[in-house]
Amino acid sequence: MIEKTIKILLPFSRKVPPCPQKNMQRILFLLLILMSLPIHAQEITYEEMKGKVNGGSLPLVNIIVDMASMNITEYVRGEIEITDYYCRTNPSSEVSRFHCLYRIRGASSTRYNKKSFAVKLIDENGEDLDANIFGIRNENSWILDAMAIDRTRMRNRLCFDIWNDISQLPYETNFGKRNGTKGEFVEVFVNGDYLGLFCMSDKIDRKLLGLKKVQTGDDGSADVRGILYKGINWKAGYNLMRYEEMDVDKVTWNAWELKYPDDYPSIDTWQPLMDLISFCSYSTSDETFKTNYNDYFYKENLTDYILFALALGIGDNLYKNTFLSVVNIAKAHRYVLTPWDMDMSLGGNYDGEYNDVVAPVRNYTNAGPYNRLIEHNIDGFNDSLNTMWREHSETLFSVEKICMRLDSCAEKLVESGAWKREWEKWNGNPVPLEENLFDELQYVKGWYEKNYNFLCRYFGMGTTGLTSNQVNKKQPDIYMLDGRKAANYTVRLRKGFYIEGSKKIVVR
Repeated sequence: MIEKTIKILLPFSRKVPPCPQKNMQRILFLLLILMSLPIHAQEITYEEMKGKVNGGSLPLVNIIVDMASMNITEYVRGEIEITDYYCRTNPSSEVSRFHCLYRIRGASSTRYNKKSFAVKLIDENGEDLDANIFGIRNENSWILDAMAIDRTRMRNRLCFDIWNDISQLPYETNFGKRNGTKGEFVEVFVNGDYLGLFCMSDKIDRKLLGLKKVQTGDDGSADVRGILYKGINWKAGYNLMRYEEMDVDKVTWNAWELKYPDDYPSIDTWQPLMDLISFCSYSTSDETFKTNYNDYFYKENLTDYILFALALGIGDNLYKNTFLSVVNIAKAHRYVLTPWDMDMSLGGNYDGEYNDVVAPVRNYTNAGPYNRLIEHNIDGFNDSLNTMWREHSETLFSVEKICMRLDSCAEKLVESGAWKREWEKWNGNPVPLEENLFDELQYVKGWYEKNYNFLCRYFGMGTTGLTSNQVNKKQPDIYMLDGRKAANYTVRLRKGFYIEGSKKIVVR
């Protein structure tokens, strides 16, 4: 970059004889310009990082592909190499290498320079190849999530880990009833050049949820059994209360996408969702709803979902960014809810800005089936929520436990050096990042304590959460220079000078 700048600043004409005094002035001027340019650390390469991997490193992922040919719709052939100090992918080696297919993943990803990727492992013949990456599960389809709009780079992963602790599928599966993704933070390279901090995870799919495969007849007919829908926007049908008449021969219908079986969009695959929306709508009488709602839902799954969303302030998941699944529609039509894409959580907004509001209770009182379950306290639904919050508020959702999770995750990113490299690479693109990750977590912890106390009041409890200083004893109250209290660690400060403890601090 310096060489390019020098070329730009040098005179365009060489016809004038050089003047030593003017040359010295030009050199001094050039040095002043260069000193004002942003300084970026030399980016380390994959091979350099690979040779330094140790027990504190994040796994490394090298994407080997022609990036110019990548797009959001079609897969491009390439390779992937994974270096993991703990040899979880290949017990006999730190390094694993696979043939694979890549595409850019997610509509929003196309707007950002830091993009997410879908990865499909294949063998030499191009057939699907399962591998147990990081010991998560045998699978051929994986996600590299760029987390580009999350200022902490951990919200979605943290929320899924909590969801896996609070909720299980209401039936047996090959993966221990797991109803959410598992993943690992990794540092990604493209053709050896550093790209940044990502999360590599499995997907919500037919295999994870234990859905029955389509049975095909000799005549090519399809017997649809397991069904998986994903909420993708806020069009009609998003809240399970109404839908608009639309063609059923596409993989998208109203606010939903058919994820399985996506090869068979038809009345057979969309009719079950129409029936579910009709049942939840007010065309169904209250009495019929009370008597039959257990035929369509699992009560425990519903209580898990709403409490989880309220506790973590998940505001973009009803039912956009939600999966609805049925194991075998030919035998029963009971749906399971599974969350997805939880960047809008823990005080963060969908666009990376701050969302300093508490639990979105009204979202649920306006959507089926929660509206009538809550209004009429069907089967003691409100009582179950109350009891569940009281139990989890002292354990899984306690302020102390959530702050410990945040700190544990941050320590991993900071101590590995990944956060420093991420900050140098992506600060301000597309969202600002704190050089010290723990400074960003001060806001998140403060938001969570406020939300926790709101829910304690909502469920008729005292605000028994820890105080701000108990959550983070290293963060005393902050005062302005005239002695007035400015904030504690729960509030972001404007630019200026402040007193923190006995020290003067500057916020730029």
